[in-house]
Amino acid sequence: MKLLLFISLFIFIFQNVNAQTATLKGKVIDVKTKGTIPSVNILLEDKSGGISDINGNYSIVVKAGKHQVSYNFIGYRTEIRSVELKPDETISVNVSMSEEVEVINEIVVSAGKFEQKISDVTVSMEIIKPTLIENNNTISADIAVNQVPGVDVMDDQPSIRGGSGYSYGAGSRVMMLVDDLPILSADIGDVKWNFIPLENISQIEIIKGASSALFGSSALNGVINMRTAFPKDEPETKVTIFNGMYMNPKRKELVWWGNNQPLFQGANFLHSQKIKNLDLVIGGNAFSDDGYRQYETEERIRGNFNLRYRDAKIEGLSYGLNGNYMSMDKTEFFLWLNADSGAYRQNKDIASHSIGSRFNLDPFLVYFDKNGNRHSLKGRYFRTTNSLPAEPEKNSNSDMFYLEYQYQKQLKNNLNWTIGAVGTYADIVAQLFGSHNTSNASLYSQFDKKLGLLNLSGGIRAEYFRIDKEETHTVVGTDTIKDIPVQPVFRLGASYQLLEHTFLRASFGQGYRFPTVAEKYTSTSVSSLNIFPNPDLKPETGWSAELGLKQGIKVSRWSGYFDIAGFWTEYHEMMEFTFGFYNPVTYKPMDPLHNSADSATFSEYNDKGEGLKCLGFESINIGNARITGVDMTITGMGKLFGIPTTLLAGYTYTNPIDLNIEVNDSTKSTKSNILKYRNYHSVKADLELNYKKLSTGISMLYYSNMINIDKAFEDPMIGGTKLLPGLYEYRQKHNKGYVVFDYRIAISLTEHSKISLVIRNITNEEYMGRPGDMRPPRSISLQYVLHI
Repeated sequence: MKLLLFISLFIFIFQNVNAQTATLKGKVIDVKTKGTIPSVNILLEDKSGGISDINGNYSIVVKAGKHQVSYNFIGYRTEIRSVELKPDETISVNVSMSEEVEVINEIVVSAGKFEQKISDVTVSMEIIKPTLIENNNTISADIAVNQVPGVDVMDDQPSIRGGSGYSYGAGSRVMMLVDDLPILSADIGDVKWNFIPLENISQIEIIKGASSALFGSSALNGVINMRTAFPKDEPETKVTIFNGMYMNPKRKELVWWGNNQPLFQGANFLHSQKIKNLDLVIGGNAFSDDGYRQYETEERIRGNFNLRYRDAKIEGLSYGLNGNYMSMDKTEFFLWLNADSGAYRQNKDIASHSIGSRFNLDPFLVYFDKNGNRHSLKGRYFRTTNSLPAEPEKNSNSDMFYLEYQYQKQLKNNLNWTIGAVGTYADIVAQLFGSHNTSNASLYSQFDKKLGLLNLSGGIRAEYFRIDKEETHTVVGTDTIKDIPVQPVFRLGASYQLLEHTFLRASFGQGYRFPTVAEKYTSTSVSSLNIFPNPDLKPETGWSAELGLKQGIKVSRWSGYFDIAGFWTEYHEMMEFTFGFYNPVTYKPMDPLHNSADSATFSEYNDKGEGLKCLGFESINIGNARITGVDMTITGMGKLFGIPTTLLAGYTYTNPIDLNIEVNDSTKSTKSNILKYRNYHSVKADLELNYKKLSTGISMLYYSNMINIDKAFEDPMIGGTKLLPGLYEYRQKHNKGYVVFDYRIAISLTEHSKISLVIRNITNEEYMGRPGDMRPPRSISLQYVLHI
């Protein structure tokens, strides 16, 4: 009897409680595009609630009664709805959300591997929008990146805040990503700029400072992440064609083409569309360049696609495949004939003609479980091939396989936890530096906590790396742990909102970079220039710290921000290609003037007239370096006194010091302790104005003089031979810094088409990048864009 009474009471209570609940459901869409918005947080007063799925739908069980429901998503204004639900009732509430248009509320992913406002980020970041890329008729991604304050690209080598100089194309201290996946080649570790699909970029995100805790080796100096775009609700097609020519430089003796101006031309196309639950993007590019320098030409064709399927049966699941393929035929310029009439010419015998291809295939899967946790599995297969018809001994192929699993969980009290595991394997076949294989494995974790106006971030990573049989070895401690097989790194950061649009931040991050196969094993020569291998090359490590302030700006209907940061970077066992005497057999550095054993070895070669075989470049660990400075940026968009105006401008000061000057000063062109291939000052700006159907813009780049270069480029070698004839005299006359202006003007022909005139180097400034690398004279191009 008691049991029957208990069961009856339990059923009564259960029915009573169940009767007090109701269901709230609906869909969240973008008020402008009418597209659905996934992952919107729907919260009630007691912080219970749920999130919208991949199709923007949501359904949550709530207590019957009156509620204030908030709809929150980063980059959108919070929406509040008042609802009243009766027991067992189901009601639908569809919500339209509008974007926050202020630049200081731009959304980025790269800093913490999850979406957050740029004002909340604890490190310095810059964003490049696709309009800047298109309006400047940008033919390669390095041109777009080089417009960012504090970021420089020298002969395809990226550098952030003076972190890198010139390393002859091998290795990068900046991690290059496309859709959060590395795109550095497995053999050389360089960036294939012309492989980046600029026709389908949603935005470019740049992190300034050591970021190895999240992105691993090569993020020692920072990260550049190219994020591609998926389709909106309405189909979109865009076609771009352009033609241009190089004009004559100021010095007539530099003209080698007679009356036949060198031409360049190209075309891009993009189509994106949603087909029920399938997102489809296809794009392509074709480009041909006669080159403004003799025996320097390029032809390429590239095609890419993005596929994403939002599963109709499994809520929160999406998966897909992205791909990109490029075929190219190019001849590269390396050394000029001389500084006079030969500055745009090179010896035909050393012009490097190559035929090659690049290919990547990226499968991915993303799943949001019922608790809103995010599971992500991403892979990449990246293959590069290089074939030199005249020099088959320099052919190379590399295959890289990459896989990353990531888990993100929103814990209580505004705590976000990210954890991940990465595995990479690469196989390299090349006569130039031999056949090798590399692999690495890593685990990383990061916590991001919001405490009112304070944001805290901390992360750790441990990475194992191997080239052939050589493995990672890190010394930790003095008495207990002597050696561990992984490289650990940490990062910490904080940002605090001082006022409504004023944010103070501070960060510290460690970094490391393992040497590439090319840096350790390349053995070759170009003209009289030898490149020696260094199998004993050790990894380089470092750290960077900064203190920064971001101030929001609003003038009329124009909004943006001003950002200033002071930074301090240290490198240990820094790797640099260094000119000197090297034993052609052991590859050890030689001192033929003071060491008797080295003198004897050198004499043997010199007596046979082969002394030049001991001279050349080798990547060595030069020791320690310190780079300090200040970085300032102002950016914004909107209507300034009724005129749509877009601005990106900044100034960077760096003081790059070689802390081992006593050892390394003999390799530099001056006696100063400044690292090679660096400048103290740089200023960059891009301004665009729009009026009705007309738009016009101007870009500016300024660099102060390059203080130090390799002394070998200026001094004669054995027998009086010079690698770059006339360079010393040229730098004495011209090494005073330079400023370059680009100008553009466009007119909209119809609602869907426009024509643009783009003039680069409008003042026809003569200037040089690395030694012997004369930059382009004035060029003019005409661009037509059709947008359907």
